Parts: sequence; structure tokens; C-alpha cells
Amino acid sequence: MQKWQLRQNRPRRHRKKSRFQHFCWGRLLAVLPGAVLLLFGVISLIGYGRDWIGTRNTSKELQTVYYDAPTDEPTLTTEAPSSTPAPKETAVPTVSPVPTSSPAPRLEAMAYPNNPKLTISSRFKALLRESKYIMGWVNMGKLVDEPVMQRDDVFYLTHDAAGKENVNGAIFLEASIGIKTRPYTYILYGHNMKTGAMFGSLRNYENRNFYHADPFITFDTLYEDGRYVIFAVGSISTEEYGRHYVDFHNLKSTDREKRQASIDALISASVFTCPIDVQVDDQILLLVTCTEKDQDRRVVVARRVRDGEDEATLKKTVERSRKR
Repeated sequence: MQKWQLRQNRPRRHRKKSRFQHFCWGRLLAVLPGAVLLLFGVISLIGYGRDWIGTRNTSKELQTVYYDAPTDEPTLTTEAPSSTPAPKETAVPTVSPVPTSSPAPRLEAMAYPNNPKLTISSRFKALLRESKYIMGWVNMGKLVDEPVMQRDDVFYLTHDAAGKENVNGAIFLEASIGIKTRPYTYILYGHNMKTGAMFGSLRNYENRNFYHADPFITFDTLYEDGRYVIFAVGSISTEEYGRHYVDFHNLKSTDREKRQASIDALISASVFTCPIDVQVDDQILLLVTCTEKDQDRRVVVARRVRDGEDEATLKKTVERSRKR
């Protein structure tokens, strides 16, 4: 009787063991996807952290090169005093004024007014020894202080200014914009990083107090230095029938009407109504980054501070801007 009971009990123990094994494998298979996702997330965070440190180190290295390079002293021309008496003034014949005509329908190519020979400054000569693709430097106070690259419209989406693979990328000028003559439009692109790297901090300008506090951008290039005052901040669409669509091609066009239409579209898309005057022949600086929507772009738009303009006066003008 006892032997029969043992034989009867053995398969039951095997069944219990089999059920236990199935239970364990089931639990393991249930938690495995979550564990894989967790591991992937940890690895991604480590990668993002490594890239962020790499971006910061590259920026600091190039900042050292840029700001420590000797500054070019302007060449001042002074006339030696002359011992000979000044010539007597002669009467100038009266000339009837020539009636002014309407401006040409297209903008003419411009030479750099203070640098017609395209002399590269000492700061940029030092930077070019680090990378031949550096064409400028953009500074927005503590938010952005970065070199601007120009190579193509793809490489610096995945590489930093040193040419190393990096998820933060680098800030770059649109490849189609030539700088051998003075451009009417600069379009700079940068990733919208949550850490604030590159153009991740542009969202701050949608805060009126932040915008009013410092509405200026310094953008220097190989051939000239420049200060720009921000006149529009907002999100635009890259789709032709999207809300606040802006045609970047027309913004770069020398056709006055097309360019004016794109400037007007940028002003209409702004979250502020800003009384800063903008003319079709002003130099425009456009900073572009992505948003949560694939077809939209966040933009900060500025025009060059004109000769003779006072920045304190411009700042007071900006302070009169209001949220729409």
C-alpha cells in the first residue's frame, strides 16, 4: 500500500515542479521587457550625460581660443599738420536736385563696408586653426556663447564643433548662405535640447520680462562684428498652408516684395507686438530650433543695429512691446 502511494505521489510532485517552473518563466517574461527598457533608458541617460559633458568641454576650449586671441586694433588714419595755408573756398555752382526714383525691385549685393578685402580677424584666425568650418560666433549672454559652423545642413545635427559625434550637435549657418558678400539674411540652426544646450534656451524669450531685460544678440563673423536687436519671437510653420507659415527661401531672396512678405509673416507670428522698426534692406538674423510638432519651428528674429542707433534707446523701444 505504501509503495503504491509513493508511485502515485511522484507524478504529483513533478507536476507541482513543472507548474512552479512555468510560473517563474512567466514572471520572468513579464518583467523582461520592462527591464530591457529600464536598461536602455539608463544607457541613454549615460550617453546623453557623456555628450553634454563633451559639448560643454568643447565650448569651453573654443571660448578660450576665441576670447584669449589678440583683438585687432583699428587702423586710424591721421593727417599730418600742414604748414601751407588752406586753399581759398570757391563758389560751388548750384545744381538742381535730381528727382528720386522708387527703389530698385531687387536688393543689390553688398560688400562689407569696413572690410572690402575680406580680412579675417585675429580671433577667427585662431578659431580656424581649430576647425576650418567655423564662420562666426553667437553670444546671447549666459544662454548661448557658441561658435557657428558652416559645412552642410546635416553634419552638425549629429556632430559638435570639434567634429565629434554628439547628440547635441552644433549651431550652424544654413549652407546656401554665402558670406563672401555681406548677406541680407543669416539663418542659424541649433537643437532644442532640454538641458538648454545649443538653442534649447530660446524658449526663454517668450517670457516678456526676460525679453525686455536683454533684447540684443552679438553675432560676429569672419569678416565683421555685429549687434542685433530682437523684434520677433514665436513659433512658425514650415508647411505652406500651416498657421504662421514663413517662406525661408523668400526671406533670403533679393526680391524686395518677397522678402518683405516673409518679414511681415515673422512679425505676425511673434508672441509680442514690438515697435522696433524693420526695413526690407536691414540685415536679419534668424535663430531656428525645433518644437514638439515636427512641422513647426521656434524662432527668435533680430535685425542689425544700424549705424548711429543707441542701444539704450532701442531697449526702451523693446520695453514697449506687449504680449498678443
